[in-house]
Amino acid sequence: MEHYMTVAVELAAGLLLLFIITKVLGKTQFSQITPFDFISALVLGELVGNAIYDHEVAVQEILFSTIIWGVMIYFIELVTQKIKWTRKLLEGEPNIVVRKGLLQYKVLKKCKLDINQLMGLIRQQGYFSLEEIEYAIIETNGIITVLPKPAFDVPKTVDFNFPLRSVDLPIILIEDGEIVKDNLIEIGQDENWLLNQLEQKNVARIKDVLYAEWKKDRPLYILTYTT
Repeated sequence: MEHYMTVAVELAAGLLLLFIITKVLGKTQFSQITPFDFISALVLGELVGNAIYDHEVAVQEILFSTIIWGVMIYFIELVTQKIKWTRKLLEGEPNIVVRKGLLQYKVLKKCKLDINQLMGLIRQQGYFSLEEIEYAIIETNGIITVLPKPAFDVPKTVDFNFPLRSVDLPIILIEDGEIVKDNLIEIGQDENWLLNQLEQKNVARIKDVLYAEWKKDRPLYILTYTT
């Protein structure tokens, strides 16, 4: 029984510490994984994982080693922000694989990509032919950014001289049968107003609503559990 309690404590300590470290390092650790970020995540996971199943390793040692590694990663992140030349070394740099409509074969090989892999990345951006591409850039996280040729670019509102309208974010007012009170306050309304809106849609109870979304100058969008 004592062994299981020790494992539970180590798991809880490891989880808490990993959560704190990921919060400190920031969201870019998830949205932009560079080779260095990948290595640091692997090592961090191994530190905690191996320590949990090694009966000779105490909780204090898990905490110490994980904190030291987290501090090192945080320090390196600060260095890359402050010292420009270290970014290329630790994070890499974007590579232009298509320049002015021409495929840069040497750059493609440098990125360890073949033509099929490149076309797969381009198709993910909604383009199905290299003929449509003016520039294509492999970012440091492996994602491709595409600038199409003018002939294949999607026309925008300004191209037609249409009057421009302001854009507002939709706000969730009900989620899983419960009112999101902070959002209701944000739009300057109360629960009575919300109930009135639901009645207009023939919905009697809040708990019958799976999802309700408010957008300025638009009727309330409602999804019930029976929709």
